[in-house]
Amino acid sequence: MARITIEDCLDKVDSQYDLVLLAKERTAQLNSGAEMLVKQDNDKNTVVALREIAEGKISVKDLKSNAILRLRKEPDETAGEEEQEEVVNDDFESQYKGEVSKSGVAILPSKRARKLPVQSITTEEKKELAKKPEEPTSDKPLELTEEAQEEEKK
Repeated sequence: MARITIEDCLDKVDSQYDLVLLAKERTAQLNSGAEMLVKQDNDKNTVVALREIAEGKISVKDLKSNAILRLRKEPDETAGEEEQEEVVNDDFESQYKGEVSKSGVAILPSKRARKLPVQSITTEEKKELAKKPEEPTSDKPLELTEEAQEEEKK
């Protein structure tokens, strides 16, 4: 494994902070499949990037411009197109009937309470219910069972 020091790289770069950013940029390029300009010697891509900078195999000016382009906040045209893409055949509007939960979330039909259909009683069933005597209800209060009385005593 080849030894690389910061002093070797600082001959090519102005400050150690710039060196970190440039080495990071070159490491990202190597990770994405860029060709190595020095022998790997079982080193990781970060060490290879530092060795390339120290040996002058890579242009510092090109690395700076690539790093700046990568860090710019300008949106890509393709990203803008993806955001504007609208879903076709979306039946949300046809399913949503304006019901909103307490938390403010729209309630779709699958989440609504299932309502049972109203069953109508025929006249024959009404007559049968009228013939049945109602069970007598007593005005006496319910009495406690033995188990409940024992728990009250405790």
